[in-house]
Parts: sequence; structure tokens; C-alpha cells
Amino acid sequence: MSFAKIAIIGLGLQGGSIGLAVQHYLPKIATSGYDRDPATRARAAERGLVGHVAETAAEAVRDADLVIFCVPLGAMGDAARECAPGLRADAVISDVGSSKEAVAKMLGEVLPNHTIIPAHPVAGTENSGPDAGFASLFEGRWCIITPAEGTDPFEIERLSVLWQAIGARVEIMAPAHHDRVLAVTSHLPHLIAYTIVGTAGDLEEVTQNEVIKYSAGGFRDFTRIAASDPTMWRDVFLYNRDAVLHMLQVFTEDLTELQKAIRLGDGEKLFDHFTRTRAIRRSIIEQGQDVASANFGRDGKV
Repeated sequence: MSFAKIAIIGLGLQGGSIGLAVQHYLPKIATSGYDRDPATRARAAERGLVGHVAETAAEAVRDADLVIFCVPLGAMGDAARECAPGLRADAVISDVGSSKEAVAKMLGEVLPNHTIIPAHPVAGTENSGPDAGFASLFEGRWCIITPAEGTDPFEIERLSVLWQAIGARVEIMAPAHHDRVLAVTSHLPHLIAYTIVGTAGDLEEVTQNEVIKYSAGGFRDFTRIAASDPTMWRDVFLYNRDAVLHMLQVFTEDLTELQKAIRLGDGEKLFDHFTRTRAIRRSIIEQGQDVASANFGRDGKV
């Protein structure tokens, strides 16, 4: 069921990691890649992120039976248009974006005659660019595949097998459901992190640089999240707007309840809430989505 050639458009963290992972786990599959940034293309070639770094998107996708777009959501349509002249008629089109309804719409408008199977590997780091990728990024992580109704089951299975082969666990999900789930598990935490770190930055002068100097573990974790690619996250919030706003409203209501408990000195309510959230953390560890070791076992890579 393997693909013969995979083209990767966008050679940053996700694209570079896919290229390295395919070469490591599936060396018989040919890989090519393209990035709009000439410096990124040059560095991708130096690192060997893919077998061949092309000078145009159309060249990169030529003869590829799978094309994976690894570009910010706002650039997805333009990237597809650049690839269109070189695409095989039977090429499967996929991506790694964090908002699936928007991706399906954008790619479908540009490439209406192709099989489009959006996907989202729930894996990453705060780093970006061609030096950020590594072959083991997807090991043990979920890749959520969100095909439209009526998509050929054979092609869905082919894409699933590919992601499993490079280490991921695969879940099939409706695009709208994916967007709601990720709004609370990924998008809202990033929005909160950006807000908290921004507030702390605004208070630096008031606290005489003590916010950064005395950063505790909790704040350091927020800064790691808030260091993520600003272009990517700007687009996530714009293209998954409805789901994010809904989850933000729910969060605001919960935060108001905690604020009320603190004001009224309701220790029992605070204790019960913290106990429940502690159990959720333990469940994440039990399901293998994190570890309890120092620095969460990340060693700077997750």
C-alpha cells in the first residue's frame, strides 16, 4: 500500500520531520520537497531533510503520488496553486494543519479534481525552521485524519499506514469534531500562554525585571508554548475562529467561578477543582501522551 514518491511542501519543523522520518523508516519511498524561502531550501538540502530539494513547487510534486502541505493555514491556497501545474491527476493531497474544515475548503477550491485527505499530527515543539525537524517527532503521538464523506477508503488506509509506519497512532475523525477538540486541547492553551506571557512582559518594568529573573516552573512552561511560530498560530486562530471563541467563552465562565471561590474564601471548591484537574494530568501520563519524569522527559525536543 506504500506510496512511491512523497512531495513535502514547506520544510520547517513538520515538513522536515516527515522527510527525515520517511527516509529513516521507509527508505524505499522517494522524497522531494520545496519551500518558498531560498535560505530554507539551502539548509534543507544541507541537512538532507528530503531526497531532493526542488527550486519550484511544481517541480517538487512532479511524479509524486502523495503531496503533503506543511505550510501555515493562510498560505495553503497559494501553495496548492503553485503545485497544480506539476501534479499527477491521481496524486493524493494531504496536509498537517491544525484546523481541518478550513484546510479542506481551501484545498478543495484550488484542486477540485484531486483526492484530498486532511491530516493533523498532534506533535511539535516550540521551534521552527529547517533545523527544527527530527525523525522521531511523531513516535507515539496521534495523527488525526479527517477525510470528507465519500473519500475512497483505500486511500484513507494508505495514508493511515504511512503515518503508522513513521511512528504515529492514527485516529479517523470528522473535520468539525477535530476542530472543536483541538480548540480546547491545543488552541486555547496557546492563547492563554500568549496572554499570560504578554501580561508578564507588560509588568516587567513594574516588577523591576523580577518576572523573568524569578520565573517559576509554571511560568517557564507557558513561555515555552508562547515561543511557538507566530505565523502558524495567527492563522490557527483566524481559521478555527468559531471553535476557539466557543471554548474561550466556556473557559471564561469557569475562570469566573474560580475567581468567585477565591473571593469568597471557598477552599473546598478550589480543592475539589484542583483534585479533578490533577486526575486529568495523571490520565494523560497513563495514556502515554507525556511522562512524569523531570522536564516531562522532553530533553528540549517537545
